[in-house]
This record gives sequence, structure tokens and C-alpha cells, in this order.
Amino acid sequence: MGIAAMVGTPIKRREDPRLITGQATYVDDVKLLGMLHMAVLRSPHGHARINSINTDAARQHPGVVAVYTAQDLKGIVGNVPIALPLPPHITNGMGRRGPLAEGKVRFYGDPVAVVIAEDRYTARDALDLIDVDYEVLPAAIDVEKAMQEGAPLLYEEFGTNVGVSIHPPTEEIDKVFADTLANGGVVVKGRFVNQRLAPSPMETRGAVAEFRKSDKSLHIWSSSQIPHLLRNNLAEQLGLPQTQVRVTVPEVGGGFGCKLNIYPEETMAAFAAMKTGRPVKWIEDRDENLAATIHGRDQVDYIEAAADKNGKVTGLKVQVVSNLGAYLQFFTDAIAIAFTLPMVNGCYDIPATYTSADVVFTNKAPTDAYRGAGRPEATYLIERAMDLVARELGKDPSAVRMTNFVKPEQFPHKMSTGAVYDSGNYQLALDKAMQLIDYQALRQEQARRRANPNGKLMGIGISSYVEICGIGPKNTAPFGLYESARVRVEQSGTVTVYTGASPHGQGEETTFAQLVSDEFGIPIEKVLVLHGDTDSTPEGRGTYGSRTTAVGGTAVFNAAQKLKEKMKTIAAHMLEASVPDIAFEDGRFSVAGSPQKSVSFEEVAAAANLSNTLAPGIEPGLETTVFFEPDACTFPFGTHICVVEVDKDTGEIELARYIAVDDCGRQLNPLLVAGQVHGGIAQGVGQALFEEVVYGEDGQLLTSTFMDYAMPIAKEMPQFELDHTVTPTQVNPLGVKGVGEAGTIGSTPAVAAAVADALNVAHIDMPYKSERMWKAIHQK
Repeated sequence: MGIAAMVGTPIKRREDPRLITGQATYVDDVKLLGMLHMAVLRSPHGHARINSINTDAARQHPGVVAVYTAQDLKGIVGNVPIALPLPPHITNGMGRRGPLAEGKVRFYGDPVAVVIAEDRYTARDALDLIDVDYEVLPAAIDVEKAMQEGAPLLYEEFGTNVGVSIHPPTEEIDKVFADTLANGGVVVKGRFVNQRLAPSPMETRGAVAEFRKSDKSLHIWSSSQIPHLLRNNLAEQLGLPQTQVRVTVPEVGGGFGCKLNIYPEETMAAFAAMKTGRPVKWIEDRDENLAATIHGRDQVDYIEAAADKNGKVTGLKVQVVSNLGAYLQFFTDAIAIAFTLPMVNGCYDIPATYTSADVVFTNKAPTDAYRGAGRPEATYLIERAMDLVARELGKDPSAVRMTNFVKPEQFPHKMSTGAVYDSGNYQLALDKAMQLIDYQALRQEQARRRANPNGKLMGIGISSYVEICGIGPKNTAPFGLYESARVRVEQSGTVTVYTGASPHGQGEETTFAQLVSDEFGIPIEKVLVLHGDTDSTPEGRGTYGSRTTAVGGTAVFNAAQKLKEKMKTIAAHMLEASVPDIAFEDGRFSVAGSPQKSVSFEEVAAAANLSNTLAPGIEPGLETTVFFEPDACTFPFGTHICVVEVDKDTGEIELARYIAVDDCGRQLNPLLVAGQVHGGIAQGVGQALFEEVVYGEDGQLLTSTFMDYAMPIAKEMPQFELDHTVTPTQVNPLGVKGVGEAGTIGSTPAVAAAVADALNVAHIDMPYKSERMWKAIHQK
């Protein structure tokens, strides 16, 4: 493609050839001399007291090198790290845990002991030789029952399972509701469940740890989204200086937020390597992944919306009940409070909003970030609320949305939740989606089909979403969420980019190279993007929250600008001109007004690195490191429209059409944007139709394999019909917003609305499995 403009060009991912030809390296591909293998003994109970653990037989088993329990870690290894401990109880230790269970197990799959052996099979066999005396306790499974007095307590010393409870006074919102009713308006109410999900990446978790006693250095290979945060927190847990801990993240076969954590198994692999003096590998099985890797969602949301006769929403009440599971992982306690509550207004200019929340511990696996992380829940509840308003007033769902949209001229706009949106044109996205699907013709077809009682039921669902992305402004977290880039121009004119972000399928090896190629006017083949090794990349915060391009890409862009300025100074000396007179275009530095006097990018790079011809005062080399911390977050948005057909005899749902119009600001690579939207829709549809983690009343996990936990497959998806609008942000110089979670956030409410519309009911809870649908149809 030469040096044609790269940004905005839909080129294929540069990462893909090594991935699809089997030449990529994942954690399980790491093999070190003398490597041992770790297996984890997990609790078979949802809630039980540990009376004793006898490991003698396991220790004596041939091939076993070591067995560790919580007793071996006391005073040596710290608790599993969390980012944001909230008052009153979590700040005092509620929900905190060490790497191995001590005294009690609190969920099925809770790690109790580890075996270190010469091979994986021996380690697994030796687990059966560990004798644990459990006293089984009643389990708290239903999150609302767990809040009640008399429920089984996970942490008896606190006298409650509620970790955080936020319930402000209601007088102001109550007045808004009363005034609306007095003026002839309506109030709608709903209880919406976002069921528990298993992220289920194709590659399960894994870690390899190597400790070199000669220099007391620890090297961890991990399938992680946060290499630097993992290094920093592991160092603190293990009592090592950060300079002695190195984390390498090779290829990651899917993260979706579940690898945005510091897990007990990573810590235990490192501890075992330090104790044995030999490398230790642990690779998670799929049943472990479904049981012990974090789960997502699991919210119960109560809403009330007041609206006038025209459909204008005057007030919104939201009560969120968030199921934390048994323990806290990195962001567990913050998901609902930091990401659901601020976004419950959605795209709508609602003048008064009341939010309250309870975050509750139960005897389930911990929850944490899963693609969207709190924002899908917010979008689901407000989109369902808009549909309830439309149904109550006998209006089309599109009309109610149009009545309530924040208008383009109102941006930047402070919502009644306190969130400040950067830019948007919500009406345009909805109009475009309705035009693409020929919305009015669809409604006419639906009316005709409803007149024929023998055919399939047809439903149409709209979801207009907005999400908060580009996480990175000051005070977003207890630590800075900036991003970094180091850019080096080599003597030959090739460029190496080191990013502190950690892309793992999003495509930044391609898009960052496109950015640099454009800025320097050089072929993309001359740009190499490296990431994932804390010894070579600058301190960064990783990849999650649709932030990598908005924050990390801006760091790369700013670094390129700094180097161009230095190169202009060098070029000015070479051309015997003043710096202000130097222009740069198409990879050449020239003198303004005399374009024939020019030097190439490569010639300036050579001069900078060879240094003999540099002017006095100019440092040799072309390398800079930049950190970028945005002033605000970004708010991408869009509209998805879904058409479903429901078989009345079987309850089976077919997605007949699916339209998505998304706006992520400026698109650096439209092909990669489409790929992100496709994947997101598949996961959002999976939640709506199939996926659900289920526990028995005793805390037993009933969906412990893919035979029980249903995942969507390709044949169940329609051809996605995608389009976009472009509303740049002013938050960063690239104008980009983020798109990694858009499909997941927009799709679930669209399917939910379509299913409710097909059944002609106000609401039905997910997932829409055939049995549930059949019952709903025949009860009606």
C-alpha cells in the first residue's frame, strides 16, 4: 500500500497470520528446563467450614515435589489485590481473601490447596490424596434472600452479607413522580434481571513462573490483560521489589474482562517457583474456568419511570442489587457503583434521577468485569424502561426515544446522574438504523402477521445505547489510569513502538502502526508495535474498558508529534534553514516555498542516529516516551434493531434480521471496527438467548461444562447488517471513542425488546430458552 493514507483504511490485522497458522505463542506453549506442574484442589461445596486438611499422603506420592495450603502462606503472601475497597465493610476486610481458603470455603471451586509435581498427571492424581474435613454450611445463593435477616452469613463478624448499601433520601424524586401523575402522566415499574454469565474465552487462564535465586528475579508468563498491574501487585503480594518482577504476556486467546485480575493461581505458581527453585506451570481446565474464573453481570434492577402524556420521561428511580459472589477480585465491588449507576440515563435527557445500590456477597464465584462491565446492565434497564413507557402510552418505541434524546447542540451535556457526555447525535443513529431496516414496512408486515394466528410470532426490538469508555481521567481509580508509549526511530528509518497497553485481539498492532505510518509518511511495513513485556514497555494500565486506542493510541500519536518536532530541527540544520520554515509532507522535510530543497524521513533518521552531522545542542537519537492521561471519558453510542421470529409450537427463536449503527467517533480501521461489533453482538445475543450460570440451593454449580452452559454458535446468528455515523470526540486529538464493547451493550436490549414485542408482553426475563418461551406463549 506504500505511503498512501493509512488511517481510515480497512486493512487486515497484521496479527492474524501468526495466529491462524499456528505460529503464535500462548502461555501453555512456554516450556522451561526442569519445569514443574501445579494442580489446584478446589472446594466441592458452596459453603463449608474447614475442620482440617491432611496432605501427608499427597506429599509422599511419587513425583510430588510440594503441597501447599493456607498455613504455608501465613506471613509470607499477601491477600488477593483489589483496586477500590469501599466503605463501610469492605474497607475493614469483608470479602478479602488469601490465595488459598483458610477456615472456610465460600463457593464451589474455592481453591483449598495446590500440588506441585513433576508432571500434570501426577499433580492431578495427588489431589485425590488430600483429605479435607468439611463441615457443610447452609449457602446464600439468591442475592435478594442473602440480604435478609437470618440468611446464611459468609462473614459472620460483620453480621450481614451486604458489603455496601447506598440509599439517598427520596423526597425530591418522589415529588417529581407526584407532579407528573398530577398532570396526567404515567408511572411504569419493572424488575429486570441480568443473569450471571461465564466469560468463557477460548483460551483458559494460565501462568508459568520462574524464580532465579542468583539475582532473586521472578519472571511470570500470564494470559493477562494487565501486565504492569499484575507485576506491581504480585511484587507487593510476594514482598519483592518491582524491579525484580517481570511479567510477559504472550498471545491471549480471549479476555473479555475476565483476565483483568490478579488471581490466586498466578500468586501460587510464583510462590511455588520461589520455594522449589524450579519453574512452575499451571493451566486451567475448562471446568475450572467455568467454576473459578470470575463471572459477569448478576444484577437485579428495580426501575420506576415517570413520563408525561407525550412520552417525555420526567423522572427515573433505579435500585441496583449487585451479586458480588463470595470474594472480591480487582474491580468486583465497583462495577455496579462506578459503571452502572452513572449510565442509567442512557441516551436520554431525564431531568431527575434517583439511584440506590446494594452490593451483596453470596456463595457463588466472584463477579467482575465482563465485556461491558456494568454498562450493559445500565443500558438494559433504561431501554426496557423506555419500552414500558411506550407500551403504557400506546406509542411506538422509536417515538418515545426520539422524544427523550439529548440533542446534538446540548453537548457536552451533564446528565442528571452526574456523568458528563462528550458528544453525540443519537437521533441520527436511530434514523439511519430505521431506514436501513425499513422500519415502517416492518411494522406493517408485523400487523399483517398478527392478523394470521397460524404463523410464527414476529417481534421488533430497538436499543439506543451509550457507554462510557476511554477510562483514564484522574481520580477514576485510586491509581492513575494513564497510558504510555515509547516510540523509537531507528537509523534505517524503521520505527519501533512500545505500548503500555496490552491488546489481545483488538488489533492495535495494526491500528497503532497505521497511526505512525500516517504521521511519519512511511510504509506501514516499516513500523513494528510491541507490547506485553514489563521489562521493555513503559508503565501502562492494560487493555479493558474500550480504552486502548482512545488513551493508548493518543500516547502513540503524541509521541510521534514530539519526534517530528525534533526531526524538523535536524532537517532545518541539514537544509540550512530555520525550523519554522520546515514543512513535512509525504515522508519528506522541505523548506517552505522551495520544495526542491528537501530531505527524506530516512535521511533525517540516519543523521539523528549517526550523530556526527548534528548541530550543537541536539541530542543524538530519535526516541521518546509519552504518558497520556485524558481530561474526561468518551461516550460512544448507537442504535441496534433486531427482528425475531418465534415458533409458537416449540418456543424456538430465530433472529431474522439484525441492524447495528454504531458511532465510535473517528474510525482508524473500519474493518477492525466491524470485527469488534460482530464479536460484541454475538456475546450480547448469547446472553439474551442462551447463556446462564446456574447454582443449586446448596451452592453446587449446575452449569460446570459446555453441555450445561449453552454458548451461541455461528448458525444461530443472522448476517449482521452494519453501518455507522461519525461524531468525533474532543477528549483526545484522534477523535476516537472506543468500540470493543459496543456490540455487547447494544445487542442484549434489542433482542429482549424484540422477544417481548413478539409475545406482546411488557417484559420477560432472559435467557429466552425454548422452554421458557413455550411456557410464556401457552400461559398467555
